[in-house]
Formats: sequence, structure tokens, C-alpha cells
Amino acid sequence: MSFPLLTATAVVPALGAVLTAAVPAARRSAAKWLALVFSLATLALAAVQLMRFDPGAEGPFQLTESHAWIKDFGVRYELGVDGIAVVLIALTALLIPFVILAGWHDADPLETTSTRWRPTQGFFALILMVEAMVVISFEATDVFLFYIFFEAMLIPMYFLIGGFGDRAGGRGAEETAAQRSYAAVKFLLYNLAGGLIMLAAVIGLYAVTADQLGTGTFSLQEIVQARADGKLDIATSTERALFLGFFFAFAVKAPLWPLHTWLPNAMGEATAPVAVLITAVVDKVGTFAMLRFCLQLFPEASKWATPVILVLALVSILYGALLAVGQRDIKRLVAYASISHFGFIILGIFAMTTQGQGGATLYMVNHGISTAALMLVAGFLISRRGSRLIADYGGVQKVAPVLAGTFLVGGLATLSLPGLAPFVSEFLVLTGTFRRYPVIGAIATFGIVLAALYVLVLYQRTMTGPVKDSVRGMPDLRVRELVVVAPLIALLIFLGVYPKPVTEIVDPAVEHTMTQVDKVDPKPDLPVTDVEAAK
Repeated sequence: MSFPLLTATAVVPALGAVLTAAVPAARRSAAKWLALVFSLATLALAAVQLMRFDPGAEGPFQLTESHAWIKDFGVRYELGVDGIAVVLIALTALLIPFVILAGWHDADPLETTSTRWRPTQGFFALILMVEAMVVISFEATDVFLFYIFFEAMLIPMYFLIGGFGDRAGGRGAEETAAQRSYAAVKFLLYNLAGGLIMLAAVIGLYAVTADQLGTGTFSLQEIVQARADGKLDIATSTERALFLGFFFAFAVKAPLWPLHTWLPNAMGEATAPVAVLITAVVDKVGTFAMLRFCLQLFPEASKWATPVILVLALVSILYGALLAVGQRDIKRLVAYASISHFGFIILGIFAMTTQGQGGATLYMVNHGISTAALMLVAGFLISRRGSRLIADYGGVQKVAPVLAGTFLVGGLATLSLPGLAPFVSEFLVLTGTFRRYPVIGAIATFGIVLAALYVLVLYQRTMTGPVKDSVRGMPDLRVRELVVVAPLIALLIFLGVYPKPVTEIVDPAVEHTMTQVDKVDPKPDLPVTDVEAAK
């Protein structure tokens, strides 16, 4: 029996979470190092996945595992990765060590904290538990198995937001605790509502397969194959209802306007590393699931809903960017910028072109890296000054030039400057959208202009100008912080110049998805002279 690599990649961080939580209260430093070691072990397993994955192999999934689980209900423990899943697992495994290092002191107990309470151990254990659940969500090819972990990850995230919130809000302890609690509950309620609607759709999908196949199944591969063979024919109205149930849950997680309102609260009240965990890791499960489940299980309904989804994505792009321009809070600005970026990702997915979907997948990776770089540097900045308000800063580049420089690179990546990684993915998304929906593609480009506005204004107000007294003694980045930021900056430059290592893995999976939806790229309109020349 071959080594269960996919299972191991999810089990290792889960085991690390249990062991980290069990570390005695007085051994906080040991808990931190233990969590870091397990995150690096997970990264090593994700790297092995990448090395063993063959983009040219036949079949949609590789490294598969399949075992009977709940036989009476057709539930199986089925795992497999395609090109999209394997790069997102690599992204998750890459970011978690940086999240742990960046949050090294974020959960240290205050002087008033009881010595019996172990906030440090709990903080890092919860991070590892989120990682385990996200990884297995990317790997699951059984719909019910995916649903379990899609919902279960909400619990550790709830405690990370509500129990380990930002200490630099400039408010009293009671007000800070109340705001954290509000943000955590709002996050949980929104996502639980989406999950409950999805659960009804999951049950409905099982009922349809049981009725037409004789035995119910949750296996993605079995359902897709049964549809291809003509054994499963879902009625149009039923397919649309099931699609909406799945899509609603994924749109909340993504988040897509108007289901986005939990994100600014959650990212604003969470610590900077947890904010990165939310938008760079957890939210990617929503957009990934649109590609894996919505498009492949319900191809006709996906095409039916495309016009409305494209409009919602366009609203997200412009709405998120406009609200980012007007923000006074650094972290909420990054949150609204992420809403705009997720609009681009969803736009690329439902443009139904290989360029659009390939660009959307690449955008998931690049957005994760760029947002992590910007938010973590912003977190270092906020921890020094003790305030999230933009107006409390000024002239930082004169006293902390390395911090200001890395902040600038993260910001330029956020506005998709050519030469940095997000530019390639945003260009592919817009190109793919133009090919099928030129008007929507043209309007979406205004999001780029607004991104330049909110990023450059943010940098100008915080980093340039006269040095304010409150930042005059601000220290520059320390060694630990440089270890966090430098690799992310290097990746932004490398993937901006040479994105091929990601695109050559992703492209076959995108082509398979396009085949399942029965879509081909539109042919370019050529002038008559060009047509004759082509002949």
C-alpha cells in the first residue's frame, strides 16, 4: 500500500495542534517552536506533493486515496488533487510558517492573565488546526467529506478572531473585547448560514443520485462520470436550485458582494497574522470550490447563472476599491481591497475562458502572497505605534526605511504593478473576460485605477512627509520580521517575472474544467483581409 501523502499533509498539522495545546502553561516558547516545526513539516509534505504531481498525466486527479466510510449513505473518504488544488495546498503550507513567525508574540499573556490560562498554546494550536482543515478541504473529492471540513474550520477561526484579537485598536479593554466578540459572531453567523443552505443542497444532490443511479453517492468523480455517460440527468430546475445552494455558501466564504460585510470586521479586529489566515488561506476555499464543485457538478446551471454572477463580481471589484479609498483604518483598507480582488477572481472563473480561469487560479496564489506581505508589514507597523489609524502615522520611511520599503513593495503588488506577481494574473483575468464579455471587462479595469489610488494614498499618508513625534523613535524591522517578509517579497518578484512554474501545473486542470462545462474559448473577430490571409 503506497504512502497516504494527502492524508499525511492534513494529519501532520492536526497532530501538531494537539501537541502544541498540550504544552504546559509555563513553556510558551516551547509551544511556539513546536508549532513552527509542525508547520515546516507540513510545508515539506506539500513540496513532495508538488514534486510528485505530473501536469501531463491523464485523469483529473492524482495521488488519490479512497476508503469506505459511511457505507449506508454512500459517504467515502476520497482524496485527490488536480493542478489547482496542489498549488493552493502549497500556498497554504507556505504561508502558515510566516503566520506563526509574524504572530510570535501576539498571544503572549498580559500581566493580568491567569497563569493557569494558556493563550499562547491555544493561539498556535488553532492556527495549525485551521491549516489541517483547509488542506483536507482542497484534497476532498467526496462532497460530504468536503462539507464537513468546510464548516468545521469556522470553529477555530471563531476563537482566533474573538479570543485573540488586535490589541492595538486604541480603545479600552471592554470596548475592544466587545468589538472582537461582534466580529467573531458575525463571521460565524454569516458562514454558518451559507453552510446550512449548502447542507440542504448536499442532501438534495444525494437524493437525486439515489433516485437515478439506484444508490446515493457523494463522490465528485462518480457523479461527473455518470452525467457524462448519460446515467444521471438532473432536471433543469433541480440543478439550478442545487447550484444556488452550493454557490451561496462559497460566495459567503469568498466573499462576494453583498455577502461580504463580515470580512472588514473580522480582519479589522483580528491580529495581522490571523487576518492573513482569513483572506489569504481560508477565503480561498470558497473560490476554489466554485471551480471544483459548482462548475463540474452543475455545468448547465453555472452557465445559466453566469450573467448575474459577473455583475456581482463587477460590483465587488468597484465597491471594494471605492470603500478602500475612503478608509481611515489600515487593516480595514486591506480588507476592502481583498473584496475587490476576490471580485477579479470570481470574474475570471465565470468568464468561462481558459485565460480567465487560469488567471483566476493564479490570482488566488498571487493574492495570497501579496496580501500576506502587505498585511504582515502593516501588522509590524501597527504593533510599534499601537494604532490602526492612518492619520496617526507620517514620515515612517525616514526612521524605518526597510519597513517602509517592504510596505511599498507589498502595496505595489496589491495594485498589480507590472513586474510583480499579481499583474500577470489580473492581466489574464481581464484578457479572458474581454474575449467573451468585453463591456464587463472594460468596466472592471477601473478597479485597477482605484487600486493605484488607495495604495499610493495610503503610502503617502503613512510613510512620507514630516516625521510625527509618535513615530520618531520607531525601530526598523527586526531579524524575525525580515525572515517573514523577505521570502514573500522575493516570491512576488519571481512569479511576476516568471509565472510558468504555476501556470504549467494549473492549465491542464483549467482545461478539464472547461471541458466539463462544455465551453470553448471564443474565436477572435478578424477583419476580412486577415481571414483571407489566414486561408
